[in-house]
Amino acid sequence: MPRAIWSGSISFGLVNIPVQLFNAVSRKSVRFNQIDSRNNARIRNKKVNAENGDDVPDEVIVKGYELSKGNYVLVSEDELAALDPESQRTIDIEEFVDLADIDPVYFDATYHLSPDPATVKAYALLARTMEQAGKVGIARFVMRQKQYLAAIRPVEGHLVLSTLVYEDEVNGVDDVPEMDKATAVDVSDKELAMAEQLVESLAGSWEPEKYRDMHREQVMELIEHKAAGDTDFVVATEAPPREKVVDLMAALEASVKEAKEARGRHPTSGEAEPAKKKPAARKAPAKKKTA
Repeated sequence: MPRAIWSGSISFGLVNIPVQLFNAVSRKSVRFNQIDSRNNARIRNKKVNAENGDDVPDEVIVKGYELSKGNYVLVSEDELAALDPESQRTIDIEEFVDLADIDPVYFDATYHLSPDPATVKAYALLARTMEQAGKVGIARFVMRQKQYLAAIRPVEGHLVLSTLVYEDEVNGVDDVPEMDKATAVDVSDKELAMAEQLVESLAGSWEPEKYRDMHREQVMELIEHKAAGDTDFVVATEAPPREKVVDLMAALEASVKEAKEARGRHPTSGEAEPAKKKPAARKAPAKKKTA
C-alpha cells in the first residue's frame, strides 16, 4: 500500500477538507553504481577543496551563490531557514479557472488527493461541483519547506493535484532558434491536405498501455543475460537513420500509403494485446545497400 507523502486540508473560503497526498507516478529507470573494474568495488565520492585538493569536513561547508566567476555570496543555513515558508498544512485555493486556460507546459508532478473518512461527503461535493462547473482550483501549499503552485482538478469523482511551474520558469518560444521561420513558411493547400490525410490515417484513441519504455527493457534484458553468464548476447541495433526529406509531397504520399498498409496488417482492436517480449538478437543485422 502506498504511503502518504503529505497530509493537511484543502481550504477555500471558510471550508476545510482534510486530505492526504499520494504520488500518482512512480518513475522507473535502470540505476547503475560506479564500480572500479579492477576489483568490482564501489566508487566513493569525496568532498575536496577545488584549490588545494584537501578533504573538507561537513561543518565548514556553506552555501554560496555565484555572482560572477569565482565571486560568491555566502548564505548560512540559519539565514535560509528564517526565509522558509510557514508550513500551515493547508492547500489554499485562490481561484477557479478553466482547465483549457492552462498551457500543459506549466504542469509538473501529479499527486492523488485522498479524503479523510470523516469528511468524504465534503470531498465528494467539491469534486462533483468542480466537474460540473468544468473548473480547476489554483492553489498554493507548502511541502518539504518549499512553496508550490498547484492545480486541483476532478477526475472521475476524485481529486488530483498537479504542481505547476511558475511563469518565470517557462522558456518562451522566442528564445528558441528557428522557431520564427515555422510561422513564416508558405504551405500549399495540396501539401496541407496530404498532411491532414496522413494524420487521419494515424489517428486513434489514447491507450497508454500500448507504449512501453523499449530502451529500459533492452537494458534490463542485457543485464539479465550477463547475470546468467551469456557472453554472446548482443543488443539489437537501432534502425538506420532515415534519409533527409527532399520532396515533401513524395514523402507525405509514401507515408500515407505506409500507414494504411500498416493499419491493414494490424487493425486497431478494442482491447490492447499483452506486451510481447522482444526476442534476443544474436547478431547485428547487416546494413542494406543503398541504390
